[in-house]
Amino acid sequence: MAKNMRFSESLKKNNDFKTVYKNGKSYANKYLVMYVLENNMEINRIGLSVSKKVGNSVVRHRVTRLLRESYRLHENIFNGGLDIVVVARNNAASATYADIESALLHLGKLHRILKIFFYNE
Repeated sequence: MAKNMRFSESLKKNNDFKTVYKNGKSYANKYLVMYVLENNMEINRIGLSVSKKVGNSVVRHRVTRLLRESYRLHENIFNGGLDIVVVARNNAASATYADIESALLHLGKLHRILKIFFYNE
């Protein structure tokens, strides 16, 4: 995952996930739940979680790929220094790429971690 991304790397350790769940702030929408915690580093670390509740391994891998790709294409508009954990909800199984992409950006906007939006809504 990291080789394609310029500003981010994967969140891999279970402890890191637990820390973000416990201390991070979360917002949810129809397809995703996003937890965000500052990590006091230059880079973002992103963790993806797609549980068996979402579907079989084919479905889970598809959702993971959609999430990874939509983050990769937009990572330059995310603020730096964050640990981000994205959890796919059951509805994500039937979501298109556009659904996942807009859900990810929507949550980024709610968390106010995107560089390009003006927060006057």
